[in-house]
Amino acid sequence: MKTGIVIIPTYNERENIQKVVPALEDIFKKAPNWDLGILVVDDTSPDKTYDAVMDLQKKYKNLHLFVNKKKSGLGGAYLKGMDQAFHHLNADVVFEFDADLSHDPLKIPEFLKKIDEGYDMVLGSRYIAGGGIPQDWGWHRKLLSVWGNFFINVVLADFRIRDWTGGYRAITKPVYDAVIKDMQSERFTGYTFQIGFLHKAVQRNFKIAEVPFHFVDRTIGESKMGMDYIKNSLIFILKVRAKDIMSNRLFKFVVVGGLGATIQFIALFLFSKVTSFLVADFFAIEIAILSNFLINNSWTFSDRKLRLAEYPIHFLKFNIASAGSIIIQLIVAFVGKSLFGTGNLFFIPVVGTGFSLKYVYAGVGILLGMIWNFFAYNTFIWRKTKTKS
Repeated sequence: MKTGIVIIPTYNERENIQKVVPALEDIFKKAPNWDLGILVVDDTSPDKTYDAVMDLQKKYKNLHLFVNKKKSGLGGAYLKGMDQAFHHLNADVVFEFDADLSHDPLKIPEFLKKIDEGYDMVLGSRYIAGGGIPQDWGWHRKLLSVWGNFFINVVLADFRIRDWTGGYRAITKPVYDAVIKDMQSERFTGYTFQIGFLHKAVQRNFKIAEVPFHFVDRTIGESKMGMDYIKNSLIFILKVRAKDIMSNRLFKFVVVGGLGATIQFIALFLFSKVTSFLVADFFAIEIAILSNFLINNSWTFSDRKLRLAEYPIHFLKFNIASAGSIIIQLIVAFVGKSLFGTGNLFFIPVVGTGFSLKYVYAGVGILLGMIWNFFAYNTFIWRKTKTKS
């Protein structure tokens, strides 16, 4: 029988905890194939929520308590709770669950069914068919929630998940083991933890499902979500996207190409002052090729970096690949000129001249040449080697 632990972070939730624990215990009976329990992680609440939990433990033997001596916030509470659940309570799955019953406990069997079907992580979603948010929410809160999630979808360019910010989740141990190191090193705090954890899981291609539920506003106590949540989440998402783009191999390739073109232009300018244009052009091209080779090796393909002994043969291949790009550009220019000529595509009034088709051929040639280079570099120069099993 698999074990599931519902983690409930608390801070001044004495009244709520006395309601949520019995409600969960009733639902546990509807999942007979699972050994389910509750772990309350309390941040040493001034209202002594932990005392209320200890009283409840007399009735419920599967109720556990972990008290943080120092307030650690939502992210810290969940990380400590997950560590306790997976390493000390032998959990196969943990749930993130709010103490105020904003999350519908009746959905827990549905979450577990998805886990049994082979999903690694299950999200309670307010923004898929069957889910919802309180109708009496003000327009500003709806805007922040609905459009906030849409903003995340757009920035991350990933619309597979509809509810990135929700805190009702089931997480298996393999997901936790894979994500935990990043979570600790980056020190996620507050509600940003939810977005960060999910993003890391998505990056690792875990199988993730969404279960619809209706979010309910708390009736006791005050929400701990403030403007800092909005600001921190916005900053985090933008930083994540920038980091993703910066680490993208194609992006690096384009940057190196642009840098190489700049180096070639500068070298051509300098050499042309002391020698003929053709000789200067040759040296400028070769210097640009050399710089591209070295930078691509140390940055673009850093995970496949060549050894020093491999430089000569691979640099020769790099030159051949670069020559291939030049040939492609010449072919495009020749074919374009032969078929369509070099007339003006349209007239530019301010400049007083037309936009010649030769610039179109040059643009198409450069694009196709870059595609060729990227393919050649991946395939022939920095080829991914198969690891021995």
